[in-house]
Amino acid sequence: MPSQLPIGTLSQLARNRTDEAARKLAALRDANLGASAKLDLLLQYRQEYARQLHSLLAQGATTAQWRNYQEFMRALDAGIEHQRAAAAQAQARLEGGRVDWQHQRRRLNAYETLADRLQRQEAIVQGRREQRASDEQAARMAQAGVAHAGEVR
Repeated sequence: MPSQLPIGTLSQLARNRTDEAARKLAALRDANLGASAKLDLLLQYRQEYARQLHSLLAQGATTAQWRNYQEFMRALDAGIEHQRAAAAQAQARLEGGRVDWQHQRRRLNAYETLADRLQRQEAIVQGRREQRASDEQAARMAQAGVAHAGEVR
C-alpha cells in the first residue's frame, strides 16, 4: 500500500497541527477569561470606590480627601481602559485561534476523507483480485476435472 503512505503521513501531520491548534485555543480561552475577570474586578472596585466617595461626600469630606479620591479614581479609570484594551486583544486572539483551529480541523477532515476513499478503493481492487484468483482456480479445477474425466474412458 505505498499509495496510502503519503496520505497517512499528511493525515498524521494534520492531526498534530489540529491538536496543537486546540491546545493553543484552550490557552487563548483561558487568557481571555482571565482578562475579562480582571476587567470585571476593576469595574467592581470602581463601583465600590464611587459608593465610598458618595458616602464620604455626604458626611462632609475634606479637600484633601476629595483630591485623593479623584486621583485614585482617575488612576482606576486609566487601569480600566487599559484592561478593556487587553480584554479586547485577548478576545481578538481567541477569535484568531478559533479560526485557525477550524481551518486545521477542516484540513484534517479532508485528509481523513481522502484516506478513507483510498482505503475503500484499495479494498475494491483487492476484492477483484481475490475474485479473479478464485475464478481462475475454479476454471483450472474444472478443466482438470474435464481432462481427468476424459482419461478414465
